[in-house]
Amino acid sequence: MKNKIAFFFFLLCSFTHAQELLPFVENFTKSNYNGDNQVWSVTQGNDNAFYFANNHYLLRFNGVRWEKYSLPNKTIIRSVFSDGNKIYSGSYNEFGYWKRQKGILKYTSLSKNKNYFTGSSINEEIWKIFKHENKIYFQSFNELYVLENNKIRKIRIPFQVSYCFLVDNKIYAASVKDGVFLFENNDFKKIEKWNLLEDNIIHAIDKASGKMYFFTQKSGVYIEDSNGLKPWSHPLNELLKKEIIITAKVISNSKLIIGTAFQGVYIIDLTNSSYNNVCRKNALKNNSILSIGLDKENDLWLGLDNGISHIEINSPYRIFSDNTGILGSVYTLAPLKEGGLLLGSNHGVFKYQDKILTLLPQSQGQVWDILQVENKYLIGHNDGTYIYENNTLQKSNEVSGGWKFLKSNYHNNFFLANYSGIVIYENPTDFKTFKYFSNLTKPIKNIIQNKPNELWAVDNYRSLYRILFDENYVVKKVENITQKNKILNDYGVKMVNFNNEVLFYINSKWYAYNAISDTLEINVYFNKSFSNISELIPIDDENFIVLKDKSLFLINRVNDKFVWNLIPEKYYEGKIINQDTKVFKNNGEYLLNLDDGFFAFKLQKTKPKPNDKSVKLEAFVDGVFVEKSSTIGYNKSIGIDIISEYYGYNKQELFYTLDDGKRYFPLKDSNIVLNNLSSGSHDVAIYYNDGDNYKELASFNFSVAMPWYFSFWMILIYAAIIFAAFYLYYKWNKIRYIEKLKLKEEELKHQKEILKLEMDAQNKLKSQEYEKHILEVQIQAKASEVAGKSLSIAKQSEMIESIQKALESENDLGNLKSSIKKAIKINAINKNEWESFEKNLLQSNEEFVQRLSKKYPVLTSKDIKLCIYLKMNLSSKEIAPLMNISFRGVELHRYRLRKKLGLTSDDSLSKIMINS
Repeated sequence: MKNKIAFFFFLLCSFTHAQELLPFVENFTKSNYNGDNQVWSVTQGNDNAFYFANNHYLLRFNGVRWEKYSLPNKTIIRSVFSDGNKIYSGSYNEFGYWKRQKGILKYTSLSKNKNYFTGSSINEEIWKIFKHENKIYFQSFNELYVLENNKIRKIRIPFQVSYCFLVDNKIYAASVKDGVFLFENNDFKKIEKWNLLEDNIIHAIDKASGKMYFFTQKSGVYIEDSNGLKPWSHPLNELLKKEIIITAKVISNSKLIIGTAFQGVYIIDLTNSSYNNVCRKNALKNNSILSIGLDKENDLWLGLDNGISHIEINSPYRIFSDNTGILGSVYTLAPLKEGGLLLGSNHGVFKYQDKILTLLPQSQGQVWDILQVENKYLIGHNDGTYIYENNTLQKSNEVSGGWKFLKSNYHNNFFLANYSGIVIYENPTDFKTFKYFSNLTKPIKNIIQNKPNELWAVDNYRSLYRILFDENYVVKKVENITQKNKILNDYGVKMVNFNNEVLFYINSKWYAYNAISDTLEINVYFNKSFSNISELIPIDDENFIVLKDKSLFLINRVNDKFVWNLIPEKYYEGKIINQDTKVFKNNGEYLLNLDDGFFAFKLQKTKPKPNDKSVKLEAFVDGVFVEKSSTIGYNKSIGIDIISEYYGYNKQELFYTLDDGKRYFPLKDSNIVLNNLSSGSHDVAIYYNDGDNYKELASFNFSVAMPWYFSFWMILIYAAIIFAAFYLYYKWNKIRYIEKLKLKEEELKHQKEILKLEMDAQNKLKSQEYEKHILEVQIQAKASEVAGKSLSIAKQSEMIESIQKALESENDLGNLKSSIKKAIKINAINKNEWESFEKNLLQSNEEFVQRLSKKYPVLTSKDIKLCIYLKMNLSSKEIAPLMNISFRGVELHRYRLRKKLGLTSDDSLSKIMINS
């Protein structure tokens, strides 16, 4: 039995852990800034960038980019201090200042070759730098080096000092053993009333609400009152003695920061003595705090033994994060009346009170919902319905999987949506007695009531239902509304009750129910701003949260317009519980459940409106600073840092456009990387949204050079190459042209020769043909002439022979005369023979006849015959018998022919006919 009790006690203790609701902590490690361990000092410059003394390096961080610098002599940097545009730094036997020029810090030594570190000052390190009455003081453990009017004087400290502190415009020097001294008129005067601080190493002196605070290394904190010094009465003081105070700072009359060696930093509220401890087990990466800095928001920057941390102590956002994994994912929570919270997670029911997280016994399992009913808390659990009352958790019934409790606004009863449907608790004091709605046995995840006898219900998977019931909770009608309205894609329906109206989010669109038409109608007002979101979580009638693109936006309704305010993703990155994100109110704060805890925020705190001085732009190409209006190389990436004056909550969400584009791109990392840019001018403009309009804050213009192959010299080379190519082409063409001309000339010459030969041959052939033709004509003429003469001779021979025979045979003169006449008549050419002669004569001279008829159409056939005879070169005497006329008749005919041909007396008719 004892073993069981011991085991139970061990189990209970193992689920009990000290946890805190903390401000947001942003950690930077050596992998971020690529530097050393130990950050000895921190300061914020007039350029809003932070500077850190990081051993061998001076680090610069502007919220976007880390820069790292070393001293020329490579010694360790112990201190940094900002004044104007200079960053002073102190090192081993060295001090000076840095100034930024063209994006790079340049160092100027104030001690080099000045013989400040000689004699007893041979091994001095400058551990602190501060300003008093326009003088810059560089403090080592034994010396003060004072810069005034560009001159430096050295003051020897008569004791070993830990640090000097500036309070109420007075310089206090805390010695290692002899107490605290006031430095005044170049003299150190011991403050006797603070003798209690002797033999203490003092790491900070500050003032709050008129009281001086002294922070010793191992003796805790002392406070000054009218009687002198006394130990601080805060409960932390005893703890601080063990944890060793390294640094401390009063940041307001109500807030004190103490950095320790072993337990991180304490953030103490002096008005109520409450505090938060931020350390390695809950947020920091290292527990040793070496330095504390403040930014413009009065948020903390801590230099650690290994790393740098930024704590947003003045942000309205706080985070409860369980790093042990015992809590699990929180699905619901409720404020406890006695203070603290009741948390429901996938691991069970937890109680969070006085920074202690405790798992309630017998509550292990999935918890979906918690509803406060007076002094009771109804808990929807995977195993049933539980009631938490009087610090006791008891199981009330076996209704498992209670997703959503709903208190009726019209009746004194409760509804519970669960794995099996909807349960009605009619008696608000008896949660053991219940009944189910009939006709609905589906797993219902969410329910809303906006009328006395009507419920809206959403299935865990799909569909939206409208349930009508009577006064006795008897179901009268169950309607599948999405099916009725023919909405096919009704998976994961969401519904919210906003400003007394039930809205349904179905397939990326918002609907409202029209009771008159009994249909779902598109809600134009909501769809205009909130289509395609993941979640809409109501807060009150004027505010709600939406989840869009993995980012949370706080929406305020102002004059029927929605003002979007981004809740930076860094506060909840990777911790949102999709589809089960809820908002709970707790004493003026709102709590949003997360995967490993919850997120607290306030609505009333507004961010300052940015102006054109709130944002600066710096550009880099390959790590080299680029000024405005510069020209960068082609195909180079340019990174533009958007540097805000704020690092925490007040940092506005910004947007940018490129080249006057109409699309506003959100800035999440305060850095824009542009690549694959075209040649020519480009302009980047930065905007913020005031809820209605985008307003420009800053711009950066630059140009992208033409690619190297389009550069001036390359264009000259291209021009030279093109010119050379054209010249060579011209020369080549000219050579070819000359060759072609030569070839053409040769060809023409040969062609001429060939043509000449052809013409000569053709002429010769024509001449031969002509001569042949002439010969043929002459032959034909001669043939005709011969034929005519032959005919005439033959007839004459026959006639002579007949006359001779008659003479020989006839003796009688009369008969002789008669025989002669007969012989003459017989041997005369008959008509047929003559016609045949004339026909042959015309055919043999056909071409001549055609030419003659065409040239002299007035000629008769008799004229043509005469012409033929003349062409045959016959005399008139020879022509007479052929034409059967007398010689005189031939001459007369020739005369008439000459007249028709228009010949003169000098023209030879015979020659003309022969040549025709």
